[in-house]
Formats: sequence, structure tokens, C-alpha cells
Amino acid sequence: MAKPKVAVIRTKPETVVEDYVRAMKLAEIDQHIDVSKTTILKDNISWHFPFPGANTTPWQMEGSILGLQAVGNNDIVCVQNETVVTRAHKGEKLNKYDVVFDKYKIPVLYNFLQKDMKWIKYEPKAKMKALDWIFPRGIMIPDYFFGKNILHQPTMKCHIYTTTTGAMKNAFGGLLNKSRFMTHSQIHETLVDLLHIQKEIHPGIFAVMDGTTAGNGPGPRTMIPVEKNLILASADQVAIDAVSGSMMGFNPMDDLKYVRLAHEEGLGVGRLEEIEIVGDEDAAKESWGFHVGANFAAKYGGHPLWFGHGRHFQKVFFETPLVFVFILASYVYHDMLVWPFKGNKIFEAWKKESQWGRLFEGY
Repeated sequence: MAKPKVAVIRTKPETVVEDYVRAMKLAEIDQHIDVSKTTILKDNISWHFPFPGANTTPWQMEGSILGLQAVGNNDIVCVQNETVVTRAHKGEKLNKYDVVFDKYKIPVLYNFLQKDMKWIKYEPKAKMKALDWIFPRGIMIPDYFFGKNILHQPTMKCHIYTTTTGAMKNAFGGLLNKSRFMTHSQIHETLVDLLHIQKEIHPGIFAVMDGTTAGNGPGPRTMIPVEKNLILASADQVAIDAVSGSMMGFNPMDDLKYVRLAHEEGLGVGRLEEIEIVGDEDAAKESWGFHVGANFAAKYGGHPLWFGHGRHFQKVFFETPLVFVFILASYVYHDMLVWPFKGNKIFEAWKKESQWGRLFEGY
């Protein structure tokens, strides 16, 4: 059996869009999607504010579109989601996706708008590890996703609940509705379940990952941006997460439970020795020594509630009006404290001092 390919390419602002096209070709996108079908661009808006490393970049969006067109796939649409604290319309404007969408005439749909798609009950063929008992009334997914390719657009960053986040985690927003926070206590198992479902409903799955500015620390929002000048691409969602996790400094099969579980389920390859690197093999061997740590919200809110004693009271906290207290607390912490007093300053410095920040300004 052939090893899955993960393309790893060093890049620079002058060539990054073309480098995305090259990475997608190296990872043989034409062999892994059905070019006769619609392809969904699933961007990653971890935070509507344009914090460096947190969100899909505009050059990642543009490169993805051109890479699809290069193999004859011109039926392209972007589907966005919201979280309880992240606004899609605000995020697409502040992160400059709207500029790219206008340039290439890409329609945008929203999985939370009934006029765009409906949520239907889905019974997976594969045995679920978590979703069927987390949602005993049925697993609900968008009807629009059936029969379409999906192209995930994550960034290389750490995550307070999953250590790293990438291609597998990116399905979390598109396939599950705003109640998906109920899966956090079983987040690794949930990501495996979602990959099973994706393989059942999509004719093709692909991912491009942006590491031009990577995120170290307590992601997906409150991180330390680190310029790394790298992009990745692969049809194997497990393999690309394994390689990116290793580059960040983690052992994929030991430190990334979701990678190990998916590998054991046969959903992809998580062992580095079983993955073929195309492009820059030396870059793929880097280990940056990233660490997750914890921010105030995770230390005193998320971790106790999802993994500590608070998990015994989740139905009280999150299936009653009390949930709005936690939503408000997250909003106040991230949007009213972290962004104006710290995040925006990091963003402004990045725009002035980083080559990627200057490229962002040019969009």
C-alpha cells in the first residue's frame, strides 16, 4: 500500500499563492477529489479578529482557489460556521476573505442560516466513539455537505483542548452546530467520529495548512505568533496533522490522542515513518518546541468544566439558561479584555514588523 503524501514547502510572500498551487499538486489533489463535483472551502475562523496564526489567511484562501482551478475544479463555494463567541460575517471581513471571494467570484454560504442549508439527522455507517451518546436524539449535520468535496484550511497552531489543531479539528465547525461545545470532554473521540462521517459523505477530502505565521501557546486564540514560512498540503487528514504536530514539537502517536485514535481506526496514517514527505524533507524534520500552556479562561473555566469535577454538572451548566453566563464570560474575556489590551497590539506590531503582516495589509 502506497504511503500517503504530505507536501511541505518553504515559502515567502512573493510566491506564497503559487506555492499553494504547487503544494496541492505535489500532494496529488487531482487524484483525491472529484473535479466534477462542487468543492467546499472550509476556512478556519478561530476568532473573528485577525490575530496572527489563529485563522485561515487570505493567501491560503487564494492559493486554495487557484489550486482547485488548476486541476479543473471550478465549482467552488465557501461554507462558514459560527461558534457561540465567533461571528462569521465579521471574521470574513476582518480577515480579508471577502476581498478574495470578490476577486474570484466565490459564493459564501453559512451553515447556521436555514436559507443556505438545513440540519438533518444522520446515522453513520461506522461505529461512533462518542457522538451517538453525546447527542442521543440524533447526530445532526448539514444537508448541503452530502456529495461535495471538502477542502480544509487550518493553520499550524496549538490548542488548549487537543494540544494541536489542524485538518481533523477543522471539520468540527462545519459538521456540528453550535451545540458542539458539548463534545469537549470527548473531543479526541469526536474528531475521529467526524472523520468517519466525512469519509461517508464526501467524494473527496483535502487539506492545506498555513504555517507562514504559526501559533505557539494556549490556542486557538491567545497565542504567541511565530513566523515559520511554511505551508503543508495532503489528502490524508491524519497524516498532515501528524506531520504538523511533529514540526511543532509533539510526538503524534503519544501526544496527540486524536491522531493515534484515527490511525488505529484506519482513517489515515499517524506514524511519521509511514508518511511520504514531498517538497522540503528537511523542513518536515524540524521541531520547534512549542508548548500549549493555559490562559486564564482555560485554567479557571474550560479545563475544570470539561475535564475536572465540573464535567459531572455539564447538563446543568450547558443545557439550561446558565449556558449564557459562560458565553458572556468568554465574550468579555476574549473580545473586551484580551483583544483590546493585548491581541490588537500584537496584530498591529505583526503588520508593521512581519513580512506576512505587510502582505496581509496589501490585500
